[in-house]
Amino acid sequence: MPEPTEVMWLQKAEQFWANSNFPNCLGALDGKHIRLQKPCGSGSRFYNFKKFFSIVLLALVDRNFCFTVIEVGGYGSSSDSNLLRLSNFGQRLREGSLHLPQDALLPGSLGPTMPYIFVGDEAFALSENIMRPYPQRNLNTVKRVFNYRLCRARRVLECAFGILAAKWRIFHTAMNVSVGTAEIIVKSACVLHNLIRIRADTQDFENLTIPFPSLEHRPYHSNQRAMSVRDQFAAYFMSPEGYLPWQLTSI
Repeated sequence: MPEPTEVMWLQKAEQFWANSNFPNCLGALDGKHIRLQKPCGSGSRFYNFKKFFSIVLLALVDRNFCFTVIEVGGYGSSSDSNLLRLSNFGQRLREGSLHLPQDALLPGSLGPTMPYIFVGDEAFALSENIMRPYPQRNLNTVKRVFNYRLCRARRVLECAFGILAAKWRIFHTAMNVSVGTAEIIVKSACVLHNLIRIRADTQDFENLTIPFPSLEHRPYHSNQRAMSVRDQFAAYFMSPEGYLPWQLTSI
């Protein structure tokens, strides 16, 4: 997995806009529990809130269902926010060293310029570069449309995990190996997954399901800048430039 350059990020953003209708999107971010038999001497570190032992695969996926970035080996007991915060990806995102493109106008709009972002679910805190859905209470039409458009972009990650599990059935059961060996298995499967996706003929994977449990959802306090960015994306999706004819019938 080569380190993405600004040119590579821009290519991924073009694919998301062309195929998922989400502008300035660089990838879908999520974490999944990889089930393990209880590791020897592990204590409760690997025991997660779903009541089984696991390590976490934190992944960023592009529109071709390929893994752009993976972090493997987080404790199953760790919170979602800590996993991202402690990961190399999370640290570099905060430092501004991921070579992300400069803020740009959304397609067809006259301004303001908007940051390039990653889409995630409620497991992640809202930030200037990570968009999560609006809370499900008291949603108006604008917010419901935003949640639909974000969910539509995030679906590529769910499909990527589904493809991964369909190819390697070891993910359908608890791995009876050491934690180190489990990490090697997961990393190897992700690299082989990318190789197969690059060489494979185009197929429809939109409806694949996944056996991987998601991370725990927790409430977060978001800063004003992050909420403003989300509101501007939501407004764009209701504007003539960003509107989709079917979005109101899909929410």
